[in-house]
Amino acid sequence: MSLRVAVLLEDRCQPRKCNSECINFCPPVRSGVTETIYMGSHGKPIISEDLCIGCGICVNKCPFDAIKIIGLPEALEGELVHQYGKNGFRLFRLPVPKQGAPVGILGPNGIGKSTAMKILSGEEIPNLGDWETEASWDPVLERFRGTELGDYLKGVVDHGVTTARKPQYVDQIPKAFNGEVKQLLKAVDKDGRWDEVVPQMNIDHVLGRKLDQVSGGELQRIAISATLLKDADVYFFDEPSSYLDIHERLRVSKVIQKLAEKKRVLVIEHDLAVLDFLSDQLHLAYGDEGAYGVITPAKAVRNGVNTYLDGYLPDENIRVRDEAIKFETKPPKHHAELDELLRFPPLKKKLGDFTIESGPGTIHVGEVVGVVGANGTGKTTFTKMLAGVLKPDEGEVDTEARVSYKPQYIKAEYDGSVKEMLMVEAPELLQSGFEKAEITRPLQLETLFEKQVKRLSGGELQRTAVALCLHRDADFYLLDEPSAYLDSNQRIQCAKTVRRVMEKKGRSAFIVDHDVYFLDLVADSMMVFGGEPGTHGLATGPYDLRDGMNKFLDGVDVTFRRDNETHRPRINKPGSRLDREQREAGEFYYAAEKSS
Repeated sequence: MSLRVAVLLEDRCQPRKCNSECINFCPPVRSGVTETIYMGSHGKPIISEDLCIGCGICVNKCPFDAIKIIGLPEALEGELVHQYGKNGFRLFRLPVPKQGAPVGILGPNGIGKSTAMKILSGEEIPNLGDWETEASWDPVLERFRGTELGDYLKGVVDHGVTTARKPQYVDQIPKAFNGEVKQLLKAVDKDGRWDEVVPQMNIDHVLGRKLDQVSGGELQRIAISATLLKDADVYFFDEPSSYLDIHERLRVSKVIQKLAEKKRVLVIEHDLAVLDFLSDQLHLAYGDEGAYGVITPAKAVRNGVNTYLDGYLPDENIRVRDEAIKFETKPPKHHAELDELLRFPPLKKKLGDFTIESGPGTIHVGEVVGVVGANGTGKTTFTKMLAGVLKPDEGEVDTEARVSYKPQYIKAEYDGSVKEMLMVEAPELLQSGFEKAEITRPLQLETLFEKQVKRLSGGELQRTAVALCLHRDADFYLLDEPSAYLDSNQRIQCAKTVRRVMEKKGRSAFIVDHDVYFLDLVADSMMVFGGEPGTHGLATGPYDLRDGMNKFLDGVDVTFRRDNETHRPRINKPGSRLDREQREAGEFYYAAEKSS
């Protein structure tokens, strides 16, 4: 038995551009028996879930993929927390904020994590599915009475709860605040913790700058600082690792862990290595974007991440992914026998007070090169030199290789829908064939076709930019931070898409990213950037993956082990027995986890 829900995605529904196929092809409507689907007074269809027979014809006939008919497990009956109107999005269950250690939340975008945050902060009263009447806290408290969540919500209602929330899209902050960094932080520092937080987050050097003059990594640290400076009962951090290098991610994780000793902290994070290091407990979130979301009870973080990667949730008896995500226990062999695609000499470029230098290197046909290093060491500048966007002061890049470049920061400049833009710039992504099968579908572009480019979220814009980059006919593809703002599933699909396209086209890619899991899935070899951030960068490589990761992690001063079940990389606790043993052996990345 299953619980059937019918959802209309109103942002996709275009009644003026269709022939009401959902109504005209519905069997009960055509037979004249019932009005299973009818046009509502607001000009869009309304679906009766009680009368729907679940045939799925309306789903297949809708030209805009605006209808979803979904069978949910019967066990979710009575677990509904909130529903946004008739045929609207539904959220089942809530996470529980706890004090002592950060609680993580892992799951795709668009399945209710933000709604859960609003309810837990008291901003929104859950309606328990009764969307037709004004929501009240009394039935909510009665529903959860006697549970840990009920005690928490009673505290929210009786005493109020102050919350501090770090937004997901930090690049939107300069649009909301037009002033200096120092002004923003002083405005939120009500508890006098400036001298503790600002040095801790390493942002002293940007205090006098305006917010539109700082980098993405600096903006992320500023947003985290502003959240930490607020005096609150509960702290929510939405993707605190975006744009940060691995050294900064670990430092921020330790700061959040320290905060959780005194306050309740919830963290939404898609970098699985960081989430594993940061949290003790983890809520998994699954569902269907825009249709419904389910929050599972908390699990130990290791089991939670492993279950997520496996794709089958045994406690829920539901599969959330067609196949498990596999990681290799050993590095790939270096493709020394492959033909050379691009050979570059030592390069040098000076930009103001910053200088980037590189040794010579060679990139082979079919090779995916991962690029790692601290922020401010010239990864993007070096990428632009290879792409021909910047001319080196010393050395010359072979300009015969055709280059396709996706920049780190993407601007939504096209005035029209995604489909209209693709028809002009990349019609092959809309037509049946290789590009639609290998790029459009895995990156889920079809769900974005009717959306306006200028209204895309950060993750939607990222997927579109990656698709356009991979579509171009080039010898060499340069992608700068393609995982930014993508959820964990989308990162995995993006990594697989890049690998497949390179293998089938016989081309090469150069991937700048900070997500270790993403690079583990996509890269054959590694370039390593060191030096003094903001002053001098030194690029070496490409190395084979083992040597490259060992060189990089030695500089970062962190070791990884491999999980026994999934073989995924896991960060060792500094000073642990395995950490010490790996350092002595010079093996920072491929050591197996020892059973206790």
